[in-house]
Amino acid sequence: MSNHSALNTFGKSGNPLIRSSAFNERSSDFSDRMTLDGAVNKTAIMLAVLVTTASIAWNFSANPLVMTLGLVSFIAGVISGVMTFGFYFPFIGWIIKPKPYNAPKTWLIYSAGQGFLIGFISLSFETMFPGIVLEAVSLTFFVAGSLLFAYKSGMIKPDQNFLLMVFAATMGIFLFYLFILIYSLFSGSTPEIFSGSGNFSIGISLFVVAIAALNLVLDFDIIEQSAEQGAPKYMEYFGSMALMATLIWLYIEILRLLAKMRSR
Repeated sequence: MSNHSALNTFGKSGNPLIRSSAFNERSSDFSDRMTLDGAVNKTAIMLAVLVTTASIAWNFSANPLVMTLGLVSFIAGVISGVMTFGFYFPFIGWIIKPKPYNAPKTWLIYSAGQGFLIGFISLSFETMFPGIVLEAVSLTFFVAGSLLFAYKSGMIKPDQNFLLMVFAATMGIFLFYLFILIYSLFSGSTPEIFSGSGNFSIGISLFVVAIAALNLVLDFDIIEQSAEQGAPKYMEYFGSMALMATLIWLYIEILRLLAKMRSR
């Protein structure tokens, strides 16, 4: 049994998409077990699909057919995500329980749908702030690579306290975003602390970027330890989808942070 607290304590990543009940599964068939290399390869394939559909959205956004395809793909991607990850709400628990064994069937639709979303979002930011997308992509991979190095070298150790801090902060961010959404629906405007370019708003964005980045450490740890403990092969897809979701979250938050800084 592994001594890693990030896997054994509650078994939760700060990323709400990765939960212990899924990663604690074991396969009795050695040939059907999850491997770290398999998870890495599947993450690369999913990112390739995401980049492809994002490029289509970016280059052909004015085409009504592409807009329709993007919308349909995004909705299908959301449904695929719920079919795989379930739906978790703080203080309530699982509204829809995760079904990780669906991941080999849903990863392609999920990746394509997220790609269209990223493509349209990136284009809208690039139109307002030329060059911002390249900066955001570069920073996202730099942060992810730095944290992977820090994790593998032992500079960052995801122990119990680290886990609880990141999990609590992630749930706090989720509730904050939910409040902003409800406020915007009723008021018709977005609070300055969320969309403004003041010091406080930028400070919030910096905090969110930091927490999104730290989620990557927990995701790395859980995927690595699950592979060592013989999780089923389909968990490679499940773990890769969840890791990609964290990368997308990090990228969007970096994009928003850069936009705020350019608006000053």
